[in-house]
Amino acid sequence: MKIITIVGARPQIIKAAALSRAIREQFNAEIEEIIVHTGQHYDKNMSDVFFQELDIPRPHHNLNIGSASQGNQTARMLLGIEDILMQEKPDFLVLFGDTNSTIAGALAGVKLHVPVVHIEAGLRSFNKNMPEEINRIVCDQSSTLLFVPTRAGISNLQKEGFHTNNEAPFSLNHPGIFHCGDIMFDNLVYFAGIAEERTTILRELSLKDKPFVLCTIHRDNNTDNPQRLNAIFSAIATIASTRNLEIVIPLHPRTARLLKSQPGPDLYHRLINDRRIRLIPPVSYLEMVALEKNASLILTDSGGVQKEAYFFKKPLVVARPETEWVEIIKNGAGILADADERRILESADYFFGEAAPNFPDVFGDGHAAEFICRTMLESIS
Repeated sequence: MKIITIVGARPQIIKAAALSRAIREQFNAEIEEIIVHTGQHYDKNMSDVFFQELDIPRPHHNLNIGSASQGNQTARMLLGIEDILMQEKPDFLVLFGDTNSTIAGALAGVKLHVPVVHIEAGLRSFNKNMPEEINRIVCDQSSTLLFVPTRAGISNLQKEGFHTNNEAPFSLNHPGIFHCGDIMFDNLVYFAGIAEERTTILRELSLKDKPFVLCTIHRDNNTDNPQRLNAIFSAIATIASTRNLEIVIPLHPRTARLLKSQPGPDLYHRLINDRRIRLIPPVSYLEMVALEKNASLILTDSGGVQKEAYFFKKPLVVARPETEWVEIIKNGAGILADADERRILESADYFFGEAAPNFPDVFGDGHAAEFICRTMLESIS
C-alpha cells in the first residue's frame, strides 16, 4: 500500500512522526510512505529541526510555498499536491489537523478521487470565524477514512449527519469513522522519558526544580489585534511580578515581530526588562516536551499545547474564547480565559490556589498510529 502524507505546519510534522515511526517499526513491509512538505512553516526552527530530532524521513517532495495570503498559499499548495498525486498514484492521501495544508490536500485528493484519510477528524470549536474550523469541516466531508481522537469528536460527526457505524467497503459516500485516540499522545508516551536526557534547555534557563509558567501565543487573532495582544502580555507581566514566577515564552516568529509594535513601547520595555520573563526563540519538540513536563502552569492559544498540558497533568489557561478540546475544560483541567487580562489573572490565581484539576483518560492508549495503519491496510484488503 502506498500512502502520501501531507505536512506543512509544525504540529503536523510532530503528528507525522508517530505515523512514520509505526510504519518503520511495524508495517515497513506493507506500507510505503511518501512525505510531502508544503513549506507552510518554512523557518528552520519551526520545521527542519523537527525532522532531525524526531527521526522523520526527509520529505520526498517539498513545495516550498512559504508565507502568503490564505488564498495564494492554499491555491499554490493545491496545484503542487495535485501534480504529486497524479505522479505518485497513492492508495491513500493522509492529512492531519486543520491548516491550509490540510484543506489544500483535501481538495486535491477528493477532486482526483484519491481516498482521503483525515487524522484528528470530528473536532469542532463551533466558531466558523476561525479558518481552522472551515478547514476541519471541509476535510471531514472530503474524507473516506476519518480517525477521531475523542468521543466528543464522534458525537460532533453524528450531529452533522455522518453514520458512525458504516462497515467496509468504505468510500467518499460511505466513509469509515473510527475512534482511535490521539496520535500526539503516542509521541508523548514515546518521548516523555527521553526529552530531558536529550535536551539541556532546563539547565540553560536555570529552571531545574524551579516553578515556572510556560506560555505560547501564536494565533493571528491574538497577535494581529493590538488590544488582545496587549491584554495577554499585560497579564503575563502581572503574573511574573505578583507571583514572583519565571515565565518562559518561546516566541513564534510572527509574535516576536508584532510584540515590538502592537502592544506599545511601555509594555514591550516592561517585558524585556523583567528578568523573570524569558522571551526565547522557538524551541524544538523535545525541548517543548521538557518545558511542559516541568511547568507549574501553561498559558496558550495552541490546540496542540492544550493537549500536551493535559497529558502531563498541568493546569491550563486557554487564551481563546473556545476550544475544540472540550474535554479539558469539562474536566476542570483548563479554563477558557480568552484574551481578557482579568480572566487570565483570575484563572492563574485559581490554579495557584487550592484547585484540584481532574485528568481522566480521554485521549486513548498511546497506540493510535498503529491502529490507523492497521485500519488502512484492512480497508484495501
